[in-house]
Amino acid sequence: MEIKLKQPSFKPSEIVALPQQMDHHNHGYNQVVIGLSGQTEFDIEGYGNLVCSGQGCLVTADSEHAFSGIGKNEILVLNVPIDQVQPSYSLERMERLFDQSSYFHLDSQAQNLIQALTAEMTAHPDDLLLSRACTDTLLCVLQRHFKPLNDERQSYRLNIDIIDQYILQHLTRKIAVTQLAGLVFLGESQFHHLFKEQTGVTPHQYVLKKRLEMAKQLIEESQLSLAQVAQSSGFASQSSFTQAFSRLYGMPPARYRKIHS
Repeated sequence: MEIKLKQPSFKPSEIVALPQQMDHHNHGYNQVVIGLSGQTEFDIEGYGNLVCSGQGCLVTADSEHAFSGIGKNEILVLNVPIDQVQPSYSLERMERLFDQSSYFHLDSQAQNLIQALTAEMTAHPDDLLLSRACTDTLLCVLQRHFKPLNDERQSYRLNIDIIDQYILQHLTRKIAVTQLAGLVFLGESQFHHLFKEQTGVTPHQYVLKKRLEMAKQLIEESQLSLAQVAQSSGFASQSSFTQAFSRLYGMPPARYRKIHS
């Protein structure tokens, strides 16, 4: 007996770029989002994270979620209708996979598979059979290897090197705690607690110190004006830069430049 599957009105899988302005919605089907390049921000029912290449998130049906891209970005989206049962899927595994919205990392083997599949999709964007095959293949992989990152977070130790690298690359723009938390797949409140416990300062204080260290280096090694130094190290204004610099180094930047020129 042939089982006719309900055909969705959207592609089973597709490669998209998210706009930089934040948008939000919900839909009556499950969704898997996998970062391909650049960075994107997601907030699923209040749980915000940054999704980069090799990372992803599961969005369960009807979950309210917000999303935006950070600069140039690409994501792979798998759309999985909840009423679509396919013989290749284990119902028990599917229910466990979409039990709750969550974020995940992908190992190198899964990333290599995704690169191969997305290269084919890019070359043949209108091939619906290929789109469906990609969804089937990746769902099978996720069913077997998926592990939510909610487990054992209390003993989680932050990778400060990754956080430092991100801060240095984005010093000229606003850096939100949500973005830093997303790098290590933690919620904002838990990240804030772990960060202060591990470093002794809050994330905001840490980023501010990095900005001031960069500003001090620019004052010592460049001919930039103080206004340019403030801008290059990510301060909203020269006055806020002067106040912060004076608090940390005990003198305003103009005096510091005179002493070290």
